Amino acid sequence: MAVLPMKKILICGMKRNRKRTLEYLQRQEAVEVTPGPEEDEVFQRMDVLSSKAVFERSAADAERALGVLQSYAPEKKGLLSSFAGRQPMELEQYEALTARREELTKRVSRILSLDKSVGEEKGKLPRLEQRLQQLEPWRDFDLPLNFRGTKKTAAFIGSLPGEHSGQALMQRLTELLEAQAEALETGTQAAGAGAEAAKAAGGRVQAELSVVSADKEQTCFFVLCAKVDASRTEEALKAMGFVKAPPTDVIPAERKKQLLEEKEGALQRIEAAEQEIRKLAEGREELKFLSDYYTMRAEKYGVLNGLSQSRNVFVITGYVPARRAEALEQELSEHCGVFAVCSDPDEDEDVPVMLSNNRFVEPVEGIVESYSLPGKGEMDPSAVMAPFYYLLFGLMLSDAAYGLIMVFGCLYCLKKFRNMEEGMRKTLTMFMYCGISTTFWGFLFGSFFGDAVNVIATTFFHRPDISLPPLWFEPVSLPMKMLVFSFVFGIVHLFTGLGVKLYASVKSGHPADGIYDVVFWYLLVGGAIVYMLTMSMFTEMLGLGFTLPPAVGTAAAVAALIGLVGIVLTSGRESKNWGKRLLKGLYGAYGVTSYLSDILSYSRLLALGLATSVISTVFNKMGSMLGDSIPGIILFILVFVIGHALNLAINAMGAYVHTNRLQFVEFFGKFYEGGGRKFNPFAEHTKYFKQEN
Repeated sequence: MAVLPMKKILICGMKRNRKRTLEYLQRQEAVEVTPGPEEDEVFQRMDVLSSKAVFERSAADAERALGVLQSYAPEKKGLLSSFAGRQPMELEQYEALTARREELTKRVSRILSLDKSVGEEKGKLPRLEQRLQQLEPWRDFDLPLNFRGTKKTAAFIGSLPGEHSGQALMQRLTELLEAQAEALETGTQAAGAGAEAAKAAGGRVQAELSVVSADKEQTCFFVLCAKVDASRTEEALKAMGFVKAPPTDVIPAERKKQLLEEKEGALQRIEAAEQEIRKLAEGREELKFLSDYYTMRAEKYGVLNGLSQSRNVFVITGYVPARRAEALEQELSEHCGVFAVCSDPDEDEDVPVMLSNNRFVEPVEGIVESYSLPGKGEMDPSAVMAPFYYLLFGLMLSDAAYGLIMVFGCLYCLKKFRNMEEGMRKTLTMFMYCGISTTFWGFLFGSFFGDAVNVIATTFFHRPDISLPPLWFEPVSLPMKMLVFSFVFGIVHLFTGLGVKLYASVKSGHPADGIYDVVFWYLLVGGAIVYMLTMSMFTEMLGLGFTLPPAVGTAAAVAALIGLVGIVLTSGRESKNWGKRLLKGLYGAYGVTSYLSDILSYSRLLALGLATSVISTVFNKMGSMLGDSIPGIILFILVFVIGHALNLAINAMGAYVHTNRLQFVEFFGKFYEGGGRKFNPFAEHTKYFKQEN
């Protein structure tokens, strides 16, 4: 359980060596760079955020181009490709591709331009289709749709909703025109105009109407009238709900031909652009490099923005793990021609945290990190947590077959994908150890795909005497025994957490705090538990085969009383007022109820273990319903594979979640505070490639 000690590092050099130094530090991934000293008359900080933004945009463009290639020419990936990790790249290959970055950037621009062109051309197609649909009812019309008549005539070309005959339309139009005429005559006479004027105003309009096409949706027609009657005819048509036809300079048939040619041209341009994109997809790996290259440049400029430098000198400050400090000083001097010196950080500095553990403990570092890294002066809880984590996970899943699947599945991925990312490698290793624990508990409890051994032997081989007996006991048959075991395991887990707190108190030079905050709780909680074991009602309820003698109960009660008094007197020891100290002490003693709830929380070990076993048994029974017939064999295989796959997935997820919960709440709550800041070195945070040093 090691938190690596950190050293402060100061690097000074000539500005001509700055680029080489930054690139070397980025490849080594050993230094967390911090902002340099405040600006003064000698040292200034560069403002390169605009350059960083340019590189970030370039990286984003490369990612967009890769997305375009993926949409037109999908990259073939295996089912387990997500485990592969980044591909290693030698320095020579990196430098060769770096020299071609301008060419690759132009390729990115071309891909994005082609994709934009495809989008624009595809955007035209719906509009062209709409225009073609609008022209379809006019396909046999032999005049342009924007025809408005001759010198002496006015033409109206359009449509009405619904299906109408030419006679009905003409009759409706005539009625409206006559109504107009009567209204005009009446209005003119009321205004005192003469008979001749009234006659002129209310003269009858002569119009001709011809239906071009008609269906249930609309009726298209053509109206022709005298030029002088155009306004009255148009007004009458509007009253009918007349909608003008889409204007065309040529006859509809010719316009349709033009639109079809436009559509064909758009389709050809789309096809040509897509073919070019697919051809450019052959250089996908180079564009992946370009994305990583600009990402690294952006990160380097982010660091460069905080460096202090004078006219000829630059300064880099940061933190480095103590075990790398001496070697890094020498390497920087030899490879980069700069001066580097490491020193111990000050007491009040916010030093980053980096964990270092053996192969058994290392996989659970991510669990600790997801909660919180150790705070200043706090120990790493990974080592003491690891065995409990694996055992708790196995207890909750507790099926030997499921455990073996996890073990061999994780081993296969770990062996096959050598370049797997460190975080993924730790996670798979953790689940491999959890699988070993699951297998162990599965054999102890006699569960191998539930009761699959007995069901298969009975149903298909007629041998009910064959089964997988538990090496210890079967929780489904003895749930109370499993519940008691869960509580015992929980008590050991909680008391171990208190023990870690005692160890940390002694190590930090505060043994009295360990007595007040740990030993007294050991006496109170432990004494209370032992005292209850002297009560026959309690032991019978739990199904225990023993009851401790009264003398043990008396000693346990005395120990519990000592613990209680000690907690009441010391929980508020930071207060000088005895009244406040006593009140705080009583409140602290009330915390014994939290221990009760913590212990009861471990009943989830029983619940999840039984859930896995019972669901497995149900699937086995469902699969064997048709007996040993051919349909029965097929049904069993289908139900067995699908059912157990779902059961493994769901209950493994449940075991993961609840194991984390027991660690974070019950276990860490007894001794761990956290609050540390993760060591974040200046590194190549790339997506596709990693450069070999």
